[in-house]
Amino acid sequence: MADRDRKAELERKKAKLEAMREERKRKQESLQEASAGATPEKKDLRAETEEFLREIGIPLTTTTDAGASHQQQAGEQKPADGTSVLQEAVYLAKNQAVLSFSKVTQTNLPPRDTVSYNKETQTPKETIEREVRPRDFYALTYVDSDEDNDSSLEVAVDTPPPIPGSGKMPHTSMHKPTETPEDAASVPVVEEKPVIRELSEEERRKIEMSEDFLNFFGRASAILERAMFEEVDIFTDYSGADSEEQRGGQLEGEQLKLNRQFFDERWSKHRTVTSLDWSTQYPELLLASYNSNQENPNEPEGVALVWNIKFKKSTPEYIFHCPSPVTSACFAKFHPNLIVGGTYSGQIMVWDNRSHKHTPVQRTPLSALAVTHTHPVYWIDVVGSQNAHNLVSISTDGKICFWNLDMLTQPQDSLELQHKQNRTVASWCCSFPYGDFNNYVVGSEDGAVYTACRHGSKSGINEIFESHQGPVTGVDCHSVPGPVDFSPYFLSSSFDWTVKLWNMKETRLLHSFEDNSDYIFDVKWSPIHPALFSTVDGSGRLDLWNLNIDTEVPSASVVVENNAGLNKCRWHQGGHTIAAGDDNGKVHIYDVGEPLAVPRPDDWSKFSHTLQELKLEQAEQEEDSASLLSQSPLR
Repeated sequence: MADRDRKAELERKKAKLEAMREERKRKQESLQEASAGATPEKKDLRAETEEFLREIGIPLTTTTDAGASHQQQAGEQKPADGTSVLQEAVYLAKNQAVLSFSKVTQTNLPPRDTVSYNKETQTPKETIEREVRPRDFYALTYVDSDEDNDSSLEVAVDTPPPIPGSGKMPHTSMHKPTETPEDAASVPVVEEKPVIRELSEEERRKIEMSEDFLNFFGRASAILERAMFEEVDIFTDYSGADSEEQRGGQLEGEQLKLNRQFFDERWSKHRTVTSLDWSTQYPELLLASYNSNQENPNEPEGVALVWNIKFKKSTPEYIFHCPSPVTSACFAKFHPNLIVGGTYSGQIMVWDNRSHKHTPVQRTPLSALAVTHTHPVYWIDVVGSQNAHNLVSISTDGKICFWNLDMLTQPQDSLELQHKQNRTVASWCCSFPYGDFNNYVVGSEDGAVYTACRHGSKSGINEIFESHQGPVTGVDCHSVPGPVDFSPYFLSSSFDWTVKLWNMKETRLLHSFEDNSDYIFDVKWSPIHPALFSTVDGSGRLDLWNLNIDTEVPSASVVVENNAGLNKCRWHQGGHTIAAGDDNGKVHIYDVGEPLAVPRPDDWSKFSHTLQELKLEQAEQEEDSASLLSQSPLR
């Protein structure tokens, strides 16, 4: 059944195709008959065409020749007879150019710009009138006339391109060359200012009370204060014209000249300076400790101030306080940020200048246990090397304690200072020989000086040096390195108005300096001169003794103003400056003249010779006193 339907469909398609062929054949025959009937009228049509061409002003021969030549160039075949005039005219009419007005649009292409980018914020630049430069040039351009703006004019598709500048007026205009990076850099860039929002009162107070703001404000205030107090001498003469005057003034006797004074109206007034210490890490910093202010009980009992001699400002760098009077203080030698203080209550305080707090960050417990101090701590220092050091403290309770700065709950080691196992030594001062961290010297309130040892079979008190008639206020071992070792020699000061020179290897007195007429509160060796030391007394007198020059009177002396008594002195490690503290809370800084402060190469040998002479003199005095006692009628 399917095959029969398929054959029927094919038959229908063949019949339809045959009908289409018959229809196409019929159309072709009708077209041929029409063309055969129009042939006799060719002559009349040609005449009409020639007449039409003459009327419009086109010569027949020229047009015909041009058309023939055009056809020949194009490779077309032209009929040879004259019956093709109409076709020729139609061809020429089609290929004749049509002329008409057209609108020309002017487009100026600027020179190529080199665009570069950077990491800065890209902001639009304001248009700035640019001045004429030598590299600028003039260019001839054309401006459209008014009638060119007519948008109704049409342009033929096959119209040839117009001549540049046709229908326009010439016009010259200035053109600038391509902008170089140097030119771009010379043009100022106007940056947009950010809009600053005004803070509310609550936000402002919150920022002012934040820890970061307080730290920043304190640091910035200290820097500005330093800058405000700086004074620059604009009349300095570098040609040396005034050097002779300075040298003459120095030779006239200003071997001990006051440089400046430190005093704070709130923290120093009505207080007494109890100790002084220079920083080894920052040589311009000086630490001073103070006792209580009896006039104002609301103020903290103990105060420690850090002063700066580098800048001219009159306020301290750091202020620390505690609830007990500070009787001694020092910089932690191998911990530059820590400051240690001994108090009247027996506690040891540790302050840290990184904590931005005035109160201690560590302290020893306050208890009646035997392992800690229960009496005032009058001397404290860090002794040892970088890898092995301890904080050493002594007190009038008769104990010397060795502490670890990382743990102050209890001392690592402690010794009871007792002489002959029955008398407790109430120590006021202490000193370690140069380079020796095992042996030390202590001065007591009973007027005796003792040598002691920390380790070994002879730990504790070993020898006693008796000559003073009052409490020993200060001891200091010789610490100047040099060709001759003078470390066994030490000095002691006392309330008996004298300073005495001793040798740790001999219990016999070497010499007694008796030029003062008041209590002598402190004595210190120079750190660079082997024969120079300083003393201070209750009359406000600061003396410098050079034993190579004289052993009976000081080489230089000065008395502070306002009848203040000096009770502490401390040499700067450079040896050219000495600090002295008085009982009015002032710290006096003195410059020591170079002839007195700086040692000569032969000063070590001279001092050795001086010591031998002092030994002979002391031996003669003892013999004379012994002979006088033997000849006394009372004996």
